[in-house]
Amino acid sequence: MDYKMFKSINRLVGHYSLIDMLMILISNKVRYVFIIVLGLMWFRNNSNKKIVLNAVKSTVFTLLINTLIKLFYFKPRPFMKRRVGILIPSKLDSSFPSKHTLLVFAVSTSIFLRERILGTILLGMSMLTGLSRIWVGHHYPSDIIGSAFIGSLTSVVIDKFSRLFNSFVRL
Repeated sequence: MDYKMFKSINRLVGHYSLIDMLMILISNKVRYVFIIVLGLMWFRNNSNKKIVLNAVKSTVFTLLINTLIKLFYFKPRPFMKRRVGILIPSKLDSSFPSKHTLLVFAVSTSIFLRERILGTILLGMSMLTGLSRIWVGHHYPSDIIGSAFIGSLTSVVIDKFSRLFNSFVRL
């Protein structure tokens, strides 16, 4: 099922050069948009600093989770086992989890929990990032869904602990 879903997306590679270029751009560069957004939020006002700090904490914890998973679990990338369309070079490390997807979902969920409009836009960009990782031939859909879940869950947990800690500090 996972491969069938992958193939239904990846088989379009090479047929639509404009979409191929867009997916390469999203896959390689969209993370910089998230960094710029966090930078702008940091300097905009003090209430946004908590959001940015939560996003950074979520990113760090998500990277730790990524490292732990990759130490104990290896899933070959689609192009390692099968002949698939691949648009950009990739590492030969484990396909799960997708670090790109983990990080953008960690940041976008952190922002969404406090700033709904901006968070919704960034969640949309996160979904496009996940799709682009399938499109360029680097990940299966299950890698993207699992990574989105881990990145988002980490952000929710960090946000809950942050709110709990802040309520204790106010007492």
